[in-house]
Parts: sequence; C-alpha cells; structure tokens
Amino acid sequence: MSAEIINLRQFRKKQARSEKEKQAEQNRISFGRTKVEKQLTRSLNDKADKAHRDGRIETDDDGA
Repeated sequence: MSAEIINLRQFRKKQARSEKEKQAEQNRISFGRTKVEKQLTRSLNDKADKAHRDGRIETDDDGA
C-alpha cells in the first residue's frame, strides 16, 4: 500500500498552466478572427440583405 508522491509546487504550476490554456482557448474562439475576415463577413451579409430587399414584391395591404 504505497501512495504516489506528488510535488505540490509542480502540481500547482501544472494546474495553473491548464487553467491558462483553457482561458486561451476561450479567447481564441471569441476573438480569433482577423479584421479582414470580419469585413468579409459583414460585406457578405450586407450583400445578402440587399438581394433579399430587392427581391420583395410590393403589395397593397388594404385587404381587398
């Protein structure tokens, strides 16, 4: 019945690195896009919105 000996200093450092890596992963997901990618997405959305608006058919709403 022997227990594994653990160096607490190394354990704490390993745990801190793990927490920092989790935070870095979240930041990569949240802020990982470049300015050009953001502009491209914005322009594609604007183009699709304009095409949608241009394709509408105007109708009278008086119900007759």
